Amino acid sequence: MTNRVLIITADSMVAKDLEDALGSVGDGQFSVQRVSHLSEAIERLRTGGIDAIMANLSLPDSQGIETFDKLFAVAPHIPIIILCVADDEMLTTEGVQRGAQGYLSKDHFGSYLVPQTLRNCIHSKALEEKFFIEKNRSDITLNSISDAVISTDMSGNVDYLNTTAENMTGWAREDAYGHQITEVMRLINSVTREVLRNPIQFVLLYNKPMVLAAGTILVRRDGREAAIEDSAAPIHDWDGKITGAVIVFHDVTAAQAMSLKMAYLAQHDFLTGLPNRLLLNDRITQAIALGKRRNNHFAVLFLDLDNFKYINDSLGHETGDALLQSVAQSLLSCVRSSDTVSRQGGDEFVILLMGDKYGEKAALAAEKILAAMTAPHTIADQQLHVTSSIGISVYPEDGEDVETLIKNADTAMYHAKEIGRNNYQYFKNEMNVQAVERQVIEVELRRALEHHEFVVYYQPRVNLATGMITGAEALVRWIHPDRGLELPGRFVEIAEDCGLILPIGQWMLQQVCSQIECWQKAGLRLIPVSVNISALEFRQKAFVEEVRIIVNEAGISPNLLQLEITESVLMDDAKGSIAILLDLKKMGILLAVDDFGTGYSSLSYLHQFPIDVLKIDQSFLNDITVTNDNGIIVSAVIAMGKSLKLLVVAEGVENQEQLAFLRAQHCEEGQGFLFSKPVAAEQMAKMLVTGLSITSAIS
Repeated sequence: MTNRVLIITADSMVAKDLEDALGSVGDGQFSVQRVSHLSEAIERLRTGGIDAIMANLSLPDSQGIETFDKLFAVAPHIPIIILCVADDEMLTTEGVQRGAQGYLSKDHFGSYLVPQTLRNCIHSKALEEKFFIEKNRSDITLNSISDAVISTDMSGNVDYLNTTAENMTGWAREDAYGHQITEVMRLINSVTREVLRNPIQFVLLYNKPMVLAAGTILVRRDGREAAIEDSAAPIHDWDGKITGAVIVFHDVTAAQAMSLKMAYLAQHDFLTGLPNRLLLNDRITQAIALGKRRNNHFAVLFLDLDNFKYINDSLGHETGDALLQSVAQSLLSCVRSSDTVSRQGGDEFVILLMGDKYGEKAALAAEKILAAMTAPHTIADQQLHVTSSIGISVYPEDGEDVETLIKNADTAMYHAKEIGRNNYQYFKNEMNVQAVERQVIEVELRRALEHHEFVVYYQPRVNLATGMITGAEALVRWIHPDRGLELPGRFVEIAEDCGLILPIGQWMLQQVCSQIECWQKAGLRLIPVSVNISALEFRQKAFVEEVRIIVNEAGISPNLLQLEITESVLMDDAKGSIAILLDLKKMGILLAVDDFGTGYSSLSYLHQFPIDVLKIDQSFLNDITVTNDNGIIVSAVIAMGKSLKLLVVAEGVENQEQLAFLRAQHCEEGQGFLFSKPVAAEQMAKMLVTGLSITSAIS
């Protein structure tokens, strides 16, 4: 590579000595150009292509340090070597201080060291440029990331903050430089409020990475606080010796608030704020454990509002919701603080009464509730009247587990309705008609499998912006020889209880994969089809292998099959779920969390699940608005899904108001009766060709 050198001197002898010295190395390593005036030099430099400058500062048109200043202004990034024609050490020193790369005295103009010196200067300037670029890139990167970064020297004095760290601590970097990390980054415990040692202090002491203690709070310079988390690590030189430390952290205040809110919502009814089924089950479980240790009794009351459906249908869901909230407050006033009032959903409530040895307190509570229900509820300037039917089960006489106690109280409640409503009944074994009916359905399900009475329906999933079909959900239907078409709500729960869900689920997967293969052979546009997976199926040891075999036998691409698992199933054994999901993901299967928002998901686990889709449970779309609980939850789920780069699908879209809300929140996809009811495979095939006639719905 040829280095282009510009020699600036009016002394021809000096120029010749330099040209001879540079030419002596051969191989064309240097290409020399010479000018005698500063004006000529400036004009040449402006055209570019010069790698080094050798300049005499005494020129016909410029003298002294002013010559250097003008050269440096035009070529600040080209190495400049000052030629000392006269003995002027002060001028030379000043030039170096102002940016000159070096100087040559007149005794060495013809020296063989001139080429080497020039090469070194050019190389040094190139390294300087490279270092500047790398440093600039690092600064831009560090100031662009959302995490805060602070570094210190070995004494714990701050020597760097990025922009995020400035914003989070309230310290400008100029103010923070030289201050102790404990002053710039004050840390306290969120519970005890005690001052915490900064992890950097441990890093400097032990020369190993450290993490922030759980519950760490950063106190800003202005006194405001933020929850933070992350870690600190040592900085080493190229000999491996520690020279300082760096801490990287981020604000988790909003994330913690969201986590707490999600945890609360997971255990409480969104409408009334009462404990939900999950929390009630946990409290009954604790009551059973206490009862076994101390031989205690307690009662479970199952309550249903008698004429709520009429009020809800005639006056609207908003009035119905307000009535449920009023009823919840009435129920709370009828029990003690040690008891639990829970909303199971709809107009059903369950009450756990503690310390009811012989069940007489349950009767008193039931009578108190019935009396309280006779009082009118004032809703939107209307006085509404409801009555209730109550069923009572007592531990341990009527059951020794949560499910049995609630089921038997539910059975007793239906008996109370049958004999006239607005009364309470204790459970009796002869009431358990439901158990008989369930047994009949179980027998019929076994026959249905043998006689091929099940069929698969498909409900399209659409892009909410375009209306294009983007997928479909496969739904099982039972063509009963006597009762006709049976929906899953009639038999799936029983199938799960008796284990028949396993062969039904396997048949379902085979049918769906076979149908996809048929559509593929017919040349139809292929879309992913989702299949709901029960807890029993998901926990089967051979489940992943069975899916692999079914997909391979059908000869379809794995990414055309999407498996939907409810969040409650995933969280039942989160770590085990991750392993199963990873195996399915390696196969190329799409994965979705179904009924999201109804279970109790840990956000940290949700982040670890290798899922593609979040499906918002359709219950959250009821009476949805921007400001009510449903709207807030749906908005939060959509935002969370986007932050995790997941596709969010809203289930149960039934009207224009719901669609408008979802589109405003930028929810990408949805399914529901507004677009299409579940249809047979033949109708679904036609839809793949013609599309959906829902232009008005999405316009």
